[in-house]
Amino acid sequence: MPSTTPTRTAVPPPKPRAGERVQNYWRQVTEGADLGQLWKQFSADARQSYALYSREVDWEALQSKSRFRRFFSATWAVFHSMLMKLSPARRVLLLAAMVLLIYPLPTMLLTNQVAVEAGLLKMFVLGSVLLFILLALELADRVTMKRDLEIAREIQHWLVPDNPPTVANADIAFATRPANTVSGDYYDVLPWPRSGQITAPENERWLIVVADVAGKSIPAALLMATFQASLHTLIGASEGLSDLLAGLNGYACAHSQGGRRFTTAFFAAYEPASRRLCYINAGHNAPILKRANGNFEPLNSTSLPLGIMAPDPSTGGFGETERLLDPGDTLVIYTDGLVEAVNAQGTEYGDDRMLAVLRAPGGLRASDLLHTLFNDVERFVGETHQQDDITCLVFEAL
Repeated sequence: MPSTTPTRTAVPPPKPRAGERVQNYWRQVTEGADLGQLWKQFSADARQSYALYSREVDWEALQSKSRFRRFFSATWAVFHSMLMKLSPARRVLLLAAMVLLIYPLPTMLLTNQVAVEAGLLKMFVLGSVLLFILLALELADRVTMKRDLEIAREIQHWLVPDNPPTVANADIAFATRPANTVSGDYYDVLPWPRSGQITAPENERWLIVVADVAGKSIPAALLMATFQASLHTLIGASEGLSDLLAGLNGYACAHSQGGRRFTTAFFAAYEPASRRLCYINAGHNAPILKRANGNFEPLNSTSLPLGIMAPDPSTGGFGETERLLDPGDTLVIYTDGLVEAVNAQGTEYGDDRMLAVLRAPGGLRASDLLHTLFNDVERFVGETHQQDDITCLVFEAL
């Protein structure tokens, strides 16, 4: 007699209750952020947006008006600045929406005539619909732009290293934080063998570079990409730092739009066998060389930024300079976004705060020192929106 196995019917999971669905949707909308975090984010965005729109307001001209007229004049000036950021068609749409929203309000609040209120209510609803349509159009543009920026960020991510290379007698760490989706900062540590020499540990040489293209976001990122391509093209044909910078500067001058699109950069050639460091500082923030005994030595600028003009050979050209590193010496190379980071009061982080972090007792690995420095900047800035790209490279001789 054949055996029969009872069929098990799959029991569907219970549907979440209405309250659970609301909580799940709220977590999806807020991405897990609490109300305090949301308010801080909104405040930072609001301050950034207000700074953008109020930049075009002539505040000095408003000072001569009375307080009442000054308020309405300033409000209109900020609104006009917002309006002119839109395309002509959307400007008309926003003006129509504002008229339909504002015009019915006094009558609706002061009269009891139902027929009049019904007609004005239709105008108010129509204005709300037009405003929603305008929001949808702007949001679609933002989504498209964000997608393009994400692609640009992925491409830019290929241009800089993920992890530092293994260099004899050295410990290296680097990190960058773009102000926007893409950055105008560049950093790298590249092998730079000399032509005609046998590849051997005693002949090993590395190129250390940190650069900052004037500006930020898309224009700076595009110039950073051309800088990276030029560097990788010229490094194989250049015997020394001066030759390399002459080629980079020539290209930069030809594409700098009259010197407006310049690049500050710090270049160093490091020889692990002798711990010899040759460097050129092309108008960049002076890196800090912290000696093992605790003394600080700034590596000041030796030439103009790239893209302004060719240096005068009679004055030393690019000013190539040499330092010998001892075990325990640490070189900190950074872009101006680090020391010029500002908090909510408009105070800059500054060199003194950075040096206070670097004065901490030795023994930290390069990555730990880098992490400590970035955390200190983040604590100082708080929720203030980052104004410029921040990049830092820490190089410790072992």
